[in-house]
Amino acid sequence: MKAIVHIALKNGVLDPQGKAVADTLARMGYKEVEAARIGKVIELDLEDGLSKDSADARVKEMCEKLLANTVIESYRYELAD
Repeated sequence: MKAIVHIALKNGVLDPQGKAVADTLARMGYKEVEAARIGKVIELDLEDGLSKDSADARVKEMCEKLLANTVIESYRYELAD
């Protein structure tokens, strides 16, 4: 089973890297880009035989304890067979 975790800064949290990307795209002629936000994707390969419920609980725990800084970041994840 695979877990794909998407992490992004919460709304209202400054994103200087996203701003730099949006500004550079505008300078390159992509004027339609008003803003950009930078996030990260983490793929976790989980052991075979883990139930969907167990995987869900464990991945949520991993996100809360290590993968996402829940003060400034939000996360979502998908489980795939």
